[in-house]
Amino acid sequence: MLNAPEAGNEASTAHTAPLVLIVDDSPDHRLLYAEFLEFCGFRVVTAEDGEQGIAAARNEWPAVILMDLSMPVMDGWEAIQRLRGDPLTRDIPIVALSAYAFGDDPVRAREVGADLCLAKPCLPSQVARVVRAMLFRSRLSTPAAAAV
Repeated sequence: MLNAPEAGNEASTAHTAPLVLIVDDSPDHRLLYAEFLEFCGFRVVTAEDGEQGIAAARNEWPAVILMDLSMPVMDGWEAIQRLRGDPLTRDIPIVALSAYAFGDDPVRAREVGADLCLAKPCLPSQVARVVRAMLFRSRLSTPAAAAV
């Protein structure tokens, strides 16, 4: 049996493993990131576009959302704005994924509500590190963590 790399050590069982929502119109990207994150010990749900992503976020309450910015039906820009405007989803960390991250996409992504913007394609190990960082950051910002 393979041992998961350090990324999954914080998730001891399937019931306590953090849930990551991957929203991307590319089946290859969804599969690649989902399989690696599951290998690292995370639970994963996926969506093909922004509309499906919003529905999944409202139904599943993921710990982190990975959101492609350029998708059909509803793009990531609109989906992020809607997620930030919804009291049920506004505090979920969102990592934008952009093929144009070396232009102004990172700045624009932060302006619409993304916490971070990664350049695509990105290595699955980089995605796992960013997910862990978002989880750590969100734990530090909770009222219970602030009281410690």
